Amino acid sequence: MVTLSENLLYIAFILYLIAIPLFAGGIKQKKGLGGEKTAPNKWAKLGIIVSILGFTSQLGFFITRWIVAGHAPVSNLFEYTAFFGMCLVGAFVVIYYIYKTPVLGLFTMPIALLIIAYASMFPRDISPLIPALQSDWLHIHVTTVGIGQAILAVSFGAALIYLVKAVDQTKSSKSTRWLEAVMYGLVATLGFIIVITTFSMMDYKANFNWIDKQGNEATMEYHVPALIGPNEGELLTEGKFEPLVEVPGIINAKKLNTVVWSLGVGLILYGLFRLIARKRLGAVLKPLAKNVNLDLVDEISYRSVLIGFPVFTLGGLIFAMIWAQIAWTRFWGWDPKEVWALITFLFYAAFLHLRLSKGWHGEKSAWLAVIGFIIIMFNLVAVNLVIAGLHSYAGS
Repeated sequence: MVTLSENLLYIAFILYLIAIPLFAGGIKQKKGLGGEKTAPNKWAKLGIIVSILGFTSQLGFFITRWIVAGHAPVSNLFEYTAFFGMCLVGAFVVIYYIYKTPVLGLFTMPIALLIIAYASMFPRDISPLIPALQSDWLHIHVTTVGIGQAILAVSFGAALIYLVKAVDQTKSSKSTRWLEAVMYGLVATLGFIIVITTFSMMDYKANFNWIDKQGNEATMEYHVPALIGPNEGELLTEGKFEPLVEVPGIINAKKLNTVVWSLGVGLILYGLFRLIARKRLGAVLKPLAKNVNLDLVDEISYRSVLIGFPVFTLGGLIFAMIWAQIAWTRFWGWDPKEVWALITFLFYAAFLHLRLSKGWHGEKSAWLAVIGFIIIMFNLVAVNLVIAGLHSYAGS
């Protein structure tokens, strides 16, 4: 059953990969995309069919893993991030049938692929739940958060399309620089995948003695050369890389080290791309969005937030506080994950306020959607991997 589950995830990944060039073919319509009532061409139809087949396969992965584990498979970073990617594809499929915009698939499916590939870099072992997670609220709280964040991620995909078309790539400006920073973030995710895969194939291991935040001696095993070392760390494995710097015990040095490697490799990849293409990544993607109706993708981005925000609020705040009261006898404790859930809620509340009351449409709204997704990914990556807290088990 475990093998079947993993094979279903692999099949889903391949199908999502196949869907991307199909959607690329789908954008080449004579009358263009957008508000015009033209039916998607055969390539777009094939793209959405393949996407649905991939989603069905990944749903099979989710169900079979649930059967094997005996609980909802959202209890660690591999499971939750894979679930997040699946929900992103599901949300895209629903929105596609409402708006019939193949270009949304061309931008959204690669994001889903990166998220699922990112998930696959974490341990896949099925482990018994720790006591704090042995509750039906695991199913309710975490899955609702994943669905809400996935719908909000569709808003990011639509906003990215808007900015790629609307931002003038012929001259350097604040908008072009910020857009490229966003593109670099996506490339850095690819850097993470390359780093983990490379050193896993090399079976790299380096052990350290260190002092944790309670002042106790502990051991830590690195699977990537240690640029960042643990607090008062002592390298035990001969011939391995000595850390350049150490960080306090409150920071997870091992996972911060992986983040630093990912950013560095991402920078190299992006630099090589710029050297070969001799233009910004946004400029390379711009022809793909030339027929896009800006008003339509602006509406998709806004309506995705309008739907995703209450779903996230329900899961990330209301259900979370109920479970926190049951598990830890308090509704709120300023844990890093709780704080960033609140920041996410406040940001999207501000997004809707500025959109409805201040008339922030178009490019301003698109930038807000991009920033919101960055906040979501910071919570998923940096808070889970780097900052120690009551939710640290999610980083395993």
